[in-house]
Parts: sequence; C-alpha cells; structure tokens
Amino acid sequence: MLSRIRSLGVKGIGGYEVTVECYVTNGLPGFDMVGLPDAAVKEARERVRAAIKTNGFKFPASRVTVNLAPADTKKAGTVYDLPIFLGLLAATGSLRQPSAGCAFIGELSLNGDLRPVNGALPMAVAAARAGIEELYVPADNAEEAAFAGNIEIYPVGNVTELIAHLRGEAELTPVKHCGISADAPKYPDFADVKGQENVKRAMEIAAAGGHNILLVGPPGSGKSMMSKRLPGILPDMSREEMLECTEIYSVAGLTGKHNPVIAARPFRSPHHTVSGAAMSGGGAIPRPGEISLSHNGVLFLDELPEFNKAVLEVLRQPLEDGEVTISRASGSITFPSNFMLVCAMNPCKCGWHGHPSGRCRCSQNEVRSYHGRISGPLLDRIDIIVEAPALEYEELKSRAPAENSQSIRQRVNAARAAQQRRFSGSSITKNADMDTRTLNRCCALTPECEALMRQAFDKLGLTARSYDRILRVARTIADIEGEEGIGPMHIAEAIQYRTYDFRETDT
Repeated sequence: MLSRIRSLGVKGIGGYEVTVECYVTNGLPGFDMVGLPDAAVKEARERVRAAIKTNGFKFPASRVTVNLAPADTKKAGTVYDLPIFLGLLAATGSLRQPSAGCAFIGELSLNGDLRPVNGALPMAVAAARAGIEELYVPADNAEEAAFAGNIEIYPVGNVTELIAHLRGEAELTPVKHCGISADAPKYPDFADVKGQENVKRAMEIAAAGGHNILLVGPPGSGKSMMSKRLPGILPDMSREEMLECTEIYSVAGLTGKHNPVIAARPFRSPHHTVSGAAMSGGGAIPRPGEISLSHNGVLFLDELPEFNKAVLEVLRQPLEDGEVTISRASGSITFPSNFMLVCAMNPCKCGWHGHPSGRCRCSQNEVRSYHGRISGPLLDRIDIIVEAPALEYEELKSRAPAENSQSIRQRVNAARAAQQRRFSGSSITKNADMDTRTLNRCCALTPECEALMRQAFDKLGLTARSYDRILRVARTIADIEGEEGIGPMHIAEAIQYRTYDFRETDT
C-alpha cells in the first residue's frame, strides 16, 4: 500500500514543504530511503523501527520504500522521523491516512517520545503559506512554532497520544501564542560608566541611527564596558524583527523550551580567534554565522586588529548589502545580516600610544603595522570613529551620578520614531540603511553645510562612501536634536567622527 504524509524541511533559514511517501509491497524484507537523504535522515529507519515495535505495532516484514519529495533537494536532520512513522502505519493499515490539511515534524526516541528539532519556526511559517491547517510538532517546539500565526500548532509528547488524537480517542490541545514577556532584558547600565561623555554621545548617535562605530583608546578606558551597555539603549524590536531573528536562531539550534522567541536585540561578541566560516556561516549544509546571528542587533569585535585579516574582510560585503551569500557545491544560500558593527581597539600593540605618561615604547613602524591590520575599505564602512581617552583620577573618584541608560534610550526611541515616520511605506527602517535616492531626498544641504562638506572632502581625502556616511550620521544627529533639516552643527559633528588619523604615528 502507498501512503502520503505532509511534512516540512529547512533550506537556509526558510522552510519548504516535503511529502513523505511510504510504499509497502511484497518481496524480500528491506528498507530503502530515497530523495537525497543525509546520514541523519537514513538513520531514521532504525529509530522508526524501534518506535513502532515498542508501541505495540508490527513492523512490516516486507519491502519498504520511503521517498522524500521533492527528490532533487537534499534532506538533512531528524525532522522526518515522525512523518515516516505515521506513513508506515498508514501504509500497513494500522492507522487511517491523516487528512491533507495536517503536517508532522519531529525526532523520535526509541520508545516513541518526541525530541525537539531545529528550524521549527521557519517550517511553521512555510506550513502556513502552503495552506496547511494543522501542524504537529514536539512539545518543546510548540511555543516557538506558534509564533508563526495563522496555523494550529499541536504539541506532541509521544506517539501514543498522537495516535489517540488521530483516532479520535483523545484530543490534543493546540497551543496559542501568548505573546512576548513584558519583562525587559537586564542589560548593564550606562550609569556605571564614569566620564567618557564624548564616547557616550557617539554611542547614542550610533544607536539612534544604527550606525557602525569604532572606539579607540588605551587599556582600561572603558571601551568594552560601554560596548556591552549599548543594547540597553537600543529600541525594542518589532514583531517582524523578532520573527526574523527567531528563524535564524532556530535554524542554528539556539532556541528551545525556555527561550522559544528571540525578543531582545542580539549581542554577539566572538573571540578574535574566530574563523572566517564561523563569522560568515558555512558547513556542508550552510548554517548561520556570527554576522547572521547578529541580525537586527550588535556584532561586537573587541581588540579589532587581533582578528585575522581574512576574517575582517568577510565583513565588507555584508556591511554594505545587509546579507551574506554562502556558496557550496549543492547550491547557494543567502542569510540576512543587517547588523550594527561595534569595534574596540588600542592605539598600538602595547596600548599606550599617545598617552601623556610616555609609557608607549612602540616604534613608528610597529604602530603603523598595527594600524595596517585593518584595511582602508573596512574603515570606510565604519560611520563613527571616536577616541576613548584614559580617565583622570578626578573622574574616577567622582561620586556624581551619570546619566542612566533609560534616559538615553528615550532620546534614541524619539529619534527612531522620527525615522519611521520619514521612511513610512518603504523597506528602510533607520538612517544607516538609506540608499542614494533617499539620501538625496532626506539630506538636502544648505550652502553653509555644503561648504563644510567640501572642505572636509578635500582635507580628509574622503571617498564617496565616506561622504554618504557623514550625511547619514548628520541626519541622525538632527533627529536626536528634533530638527527637520540638517544644519552646519550637525555636519560639523558628523565630520568630527571621521577625523581620527590612522596614519599618524608620532609620539
């Protein structure tokens, strides 16, 4: 007999429909699986065989063929265990064929319990788009899958309760997504940071417009401390942003029963020994890397020059396009990677170049070599470069309260609200994403502003990309100040954030 069970798979971070066809016929006992299954899929035959027998059913002593359609797409993972199990029961007459509006995913244990799988949310989204009305998933994946909406999600703990439900003997209760917890994530507060008002101002501008920022300063000046507090002043994510991030984390296996939805902006801080594949994503079956796990959030690179140069160059295209394409023999997969890059570095190898104490013993060639680890094209993609000087004793001993993250966040939210009104009806959500046409429309300059830009362009040797980034930062500064147009003071401050000279080596 032949049975067909609807299921789903994942390619990249998107789901697609898979039909599991089970055919049982007379002949020598055998179990063949076709449809480009990987090793984990092929091993399903033993898990399914054990689950059938331990739950009181008879495994067919016949020739069994299982086809995973479409047969020209490689199948991976353990997601097909449950539909193969049901397909065999239906093909042998032990269970009636489930209705065409139902789909099933899940990994089986040998006793029939269901274990969670990766990619539940993108598969649920794909199921809703395919017109599937009911999706049966492992209980630990149910809340995550329910975030997709427009589809009934049934949590399944083991095959016994699922079979009872399909036979009408006992009903499973569908999961209703109960919304995102109102509890705000706990981030370190800017109130703990002493001094460094210029750096706090730069980070506020970066957060308001989604700009990339580089902090340069000696050890102990607070670069890492302030960077880790940046997520606390970023605006809340929209439902669409949460959906995008959760799909990425689900495919990467970073969601679960206790964190089914990514509701806070990601903050990723890979060590400087990270490989290019771990940064961009990859593998025989490509998985998201750090730049995709930072989507809609922050990618923090501490000790920037210590990263392998090839790894840093991987960032160039994603910073420009907001996505990264991984090409393998089996095809190409594109992952979203619209992140905010935050970097920190010392001014030289020992960290004390330019310090008044004269502690630096690096030669000019050593300083030049240290700066040379960061390419010009990468620096050109950073909007704001700000120095974090060593703190004076008076600043350290001060007990005066500093401005807290909540106050800064209110100004950031107000600036983002102005941007959302400006870009209403377009795909642009923040100033850092403005294209050339939007820049021309939203960043008109007065003659005085144009004179400042011309002077900076000639003296600083700016590129066309640098020119555009100065305009974007100036637009953000004007939004923070509540101004409709860009003024000379906004342009002057934006230019100031590009005046750090990496070629200067005099001590």
